[in-house]
Amino acid sequence: MKFNVGNTDKVIRLFLAIVIGAVGFYVKSWWGLVAIVPLVTGLTSICPLYTILGLNTISTKSVQ
Repeated sequence: MKFNVGNTDKVIRLFLAIVIGAVGFYVKSWWGLVAIVPLVTGLTSICPLYTILGLNTISTKSVQ
């Protein structure tokens, strides 16, 4: 699989993972496990949904 998650997207995903996990832990809910999805996709830089939809948030800088 190719990388398709850019740096800004990674930061947002990791932040959301922390918030979702913390809220799930605070309210003692299994829904906190949902934090695994943005955590894994943020750390690996690969999002299967982006692959299916043909999206890519990695910026491509043109060489001059």
